[in-house]
Amino acid sequence: MIAFALRLAVSGGREAVARLAMIAAAVAIGVGLLLSTFASMNAVERTNQRQVWLDTGAASRTEQASGDPLWWWAHGDYYDGKSLTEVDVAATGPNSPVPPGLTHLPAPGEYYASPALAKLIRDTPADQLGDRFPGRLTGTIGDAALASPDSLIAVIGRAPAQIKGAPGARAVTSIAGTRPPICDNECWDNAVRGDAMTLISSVVAGALIFPVLIFIATATRLSAATREQRYAAMRLVGATPRQVSVLSAVESALAAAAGTMIGFGLYAALRPLVATVPLTGQQRFFLSDLTLSIPQALGVVVGVPVAAAIAARLALRRVTVSPLGVTRRVTPRPPRAWRLIPLLAGLAELAYFVFAGRRPATGNGQTAAYLPGFLVVMLGLVIAGPWLTMTAARAVARRTRRPAALIAVRRLADDPKAGFRAVSGLVLALFVTTATVSIIGTINDHRGTLGGDRQTRTVVEDGGDGRAPLAGAIPAQLLTEVRAIPGVRGVALVHANPDGIGKDPTDPLPEAPALVSCSDLAQTPMVGRCPTGARATAVDFYAFVSLQSRPSHQWPAAAISTAALARLPVQMVYVATDGSTAAVERVRTLLTTAYPHQQARTVGDWGTDLQQQLAGWRQLANVVLLTTLPIAGCSLAVSVVAGLTDRRRPFALLRLTGAPLRLLQWVIGLESTLPLLAVAAISIGTAFAASALFLKSQMHYDLVSPGAAYYALVALGLVASLGIIASTLPLLKRITGPGAARNG
Repeated sequence: MIAFALRLAVSGGREAVARLAMIAAAVAIGVGLLLSTFASMNAVERTNQRQVWLDTGAASRTEQASGDPLWWWAHGDYYDGKSLTEVDVAATGPNSPVPPGLTHLPAPGEYYASPALAKLIRDTPADQLGDRFPGRLTGTIGDAALASPDSLIAVIGRAPAQIKGAPGARAVTSIAGTRPPICDNECWDNAVRGDAMTLISSVVAGALIFPVLIFIATATRLSAATREQRYAAMRLVGATPRQVSVLSAVESALAAAAGTMIGFGLYAALRPLVATVPLTGQQRFFLSDLTLSIPQALGVVVGVPVAAAIAARLALRRVTVSPLGVTRRVTPRPPRAWRLIPLLAGLAELAYFVFAGRRPATGNGQTAAYLPGFLVVMLGLVIAGPWLTMTAARAVARRTRRPAALIAVRRLADDPKAGFRAVSGLVLALFVTTATVSIIGTINDHRGTLGGDRQTRTVVEDGGDGRAPLAGAIPAQLLTEVRAIPGVRGVALVHANPDGIGKDPTDPLPEAPALVSCSDLAQTPMVGRCPTGARATAVDFYAFVSLQSRPSHQWPAAAISTAALARLPVQMVYVATDGSTAAVERVRTLLTTAYPHQQARTVGDWGTDLQQQLAGWRQLANVVLLTTLPIAGCSLAVSVVAGLTDRRRPFALLRLTGAPLRLLQWVIGLESTLPLLAVAAISIGTAFAASALFLKSQMHYDLVSPGAAYYALVALGLVASLGIIASTLPLLKRITGPGAARNG
């Protein structure tokens, strides 16, 4: 029976071979993108593991080895909006552990740098970056210690006495091989783990698997009507339902198996391109990280042909039940309103957390709470799509009298499943796009916009925990050098206030305000001003370095003389610049060199972590969008072509009876356009509703409407879809000639 099925699959001449080739090509595209996604997820795991060594200084880590201790101090730095990780090390003996990627520990006055950082140091003036690293570059860090070719990491050799006093410095006897259970602020890897990894995997799986499965199912239905009639004829001459099922499964599985093998080749061709796409918005992958596990490869090799066989079996279930129903083309039963239940259930699950007034406390709980709601809504759109298509078609039928529109909407009303099947992939792509853009845009609107003055960026030298004294007094020479940097507009020294001068007695907080001289504050107007005639002012320390500009805010006067203020310890140096990279980085280099145990940050750096997180989600949304839209577009094209080939004989008969070709083209166009626009509008509205419920429950944010770029993208996607539909219409002339009516 299998041999007969294989022979039957290619016995239809060029048409049969072309059909199998189209199915194989469609499956290959889906498999290639699916494998690329799996490989990207594996690459994230590999990069996570290679960053573990940066967590060596975490106090919660259990030491497993003995030997000469290694003084270890990991800390962060920035350059022009990029995060740098620096590890200062000091050996206490010949057996001190060596981090991965290094041939030996750097001696005092030497340092290793990652290739990307070494290049950045070479390409940047020394007073903007290179002067922060003492001594000479003795080598580059190997790939075994890097998460990405773009990683900016330095391992700096120091003497033990230079590290012991640093905040967070620790003597270790082994390099971390696993991430500690508790990190606080002592883990310096940028790994995507735990809840974030679960969420990314779930989003990618939900957003990609659905369109791929729909695409494969659509491809395996090519020429479904012709095959239904052929199998129905076999049933009428004595073939059993099981034999027909085997024939249909083998035919579809054959093309899907060929497409799967081609998909592996497509994945191999896409690997260099995929390596340049940061899945989580952080950095590129090493090409060697993009690999597939054996279970993943076997799952695709076996699963895709099996899925194609199942899709073929479900598509031909009418044949096995009633062959006469197929030969007589009985109208299928219309979908029922119960199809709305899953869609409403998904929205209800998200709404529950809004009206209940609470949300899960843990990250895992939040993932388990919200993700199923979104996935159920996506599944609900697919289930409800035929009923929505039928309802829209019947509504249009009551209001139109044009022949093409009447033919199109009557067919949609009779067989809405076929009409919706063509656009189901695009509907899901629109839902995913709208939800991700809405959620990320709203979060960015509430949290991501930095309020710092765009023209007068600031650099802050922060002492310890932010309130510890930075120094008893700042050397006059250092202040002179900072003020002499081109682009520096002013310097303000923020002093400690041990006597609580200017503290509001009704304020329950124990912290006293910081003190700033009015002459300094006049040089940094973006953070406020003094009362008229005052010599010093009491400022809220944290508000002073917040991300919000407040040039009109007047701080209260402080009863202290200028001379007494100058004798108080300095907590912070606040430098206003013109915002140029050269000015900012020269100031940062001077302050970092003068106070190596502290950190110099700009207003922009204060929000860097949040911005990177938001960039990661935007990148994830872009990956999902750029993956689902091509799949959805291909699915639409295949569906329209399949519908044309399945109905070539009825269309040929209509042409023989006088129907103009243009009328038939309008019919095909309307059959695809009406469900696309109707269900797309519902999909977009559902995405807005689901996003609003999630944001209200999780973050207490009101949904912010996406910008013009989103609406332009949606319009472009719909126009491209209409273009895909239009591109298939010339095929109608070739397949509806007199021969089709005679031989169909």
